[in-house]
Amino acid sequence: MKNLIDKNKTATLATSKILVTGGAGFIGSNLCKTLLDFNAEVVCLDNFSTGKRHNLKRFEDHPNFRLIEADIRDEEACKKACENIDYVLHQAALGSVPRSIKDPQLTNEVNVGGFLNMLVAAKDTGVKRFIYAASSSTYGDSSDLPKIEDNIGKPLSPYAVTKYVNELYADVFQRTYGLESIGLRYFNVFGRHQDPNGAYAAVIPKFVKKLMNHESPIINGDGSFSRDFTYIDNVIQMNLLAITTDNPKAVNQVYNVACGGRTDLNELLDILQSELAKFDPEISKISAEYGAARQGDVPHSQASIEKAKELLGYRPDFSVKEGLTEAVSWYWNNLK
Repeated sequence: MKNLIDKNKTATLATSKILVTGGAGFIGSNLCKTLLDFNAEVVCLDNFSTGKRHNLKRFEDHPNFRLIEADIRDEEACKKACENIDYVLHQAALGSVPRSIKDPQLTNEVNVGGFLNMLVAAKDTGVKRFIYAASSSTYGDSSDLPKIEDNIGKPLSPYAVTKYVNELYADVFQRTYGLESIGLRYFNVFGRHQDPNGAYAAVIPKFVKKLMNHESPIINGDGSFSRDFTYIDNVIQMNLLAITTDNPKAVNQVYNVACGGRTDLNELLDILQSELAKFDPEISKISAEYGAARQGDVPHSQASIEKAKELLGYRPDFSVKEGLTEAVSWYWNNLK
């Protein structure tokens, strides 16, 4: 892992108590591990509906780690989890556009109702700053590229609606109650501990698992859809910067979290095959299968990261290619 933040900012982490909701998930567990490495006290709140207990095995006995098994839809559990907390990293949510189309009510209950519970709990317990996972899906039907934070379109899925509502609520809580917040619009995050299994698994671990099993990956559409794929360590860096920033202009803002580039699905598959072929040359011979495009999918997504660079000092540590090299190595060593 590269140097995620300046050394003079690490003291803030070492003296802080930080709540990570959804801490057993892909992003949440990586955040927990990094924060513990910086000697922070970490409380993880998770109901394990999508998070995995094995993601916590690495540090469940760590003296600075505590697990609260509860649901963010439980108001009292949220308040209990926020007691004596300095910073909240709110990662808990029901992700996936297809899942939200299948069950919009459940997605709303968790992503909006649960989010509001956490905001109220943070306000009532005196949390210093509420940092939350926003989403690039908020850009909706806007065709502008690159995506700039202030220019959004209409949401294309129930999931996108919920993530936009989160931003509106966070803004209102700052204006009304003075609760500091920072929203991080994640763009297609990938990396270690991302689950390749299940109906709503992300594209990169799904492709990797298929290729490792010598099966044809299934591409939705013709493979021309493109995304700003972003390695997990870039996301961790942004969360740490959001915690430690002392720039008053940087707070109560929403930021893109990405690399600032664009990779289409055909290019992605080529890179993954090339990296996996270093371990198994036969993988380079596998061809993809093409299916129908998914409902609610945005054709192209690319972030402007200028705002994050200017106000937070963000500098992505990993390019897409570097991140894919790291991710493939991790999957090869952990899925075989």
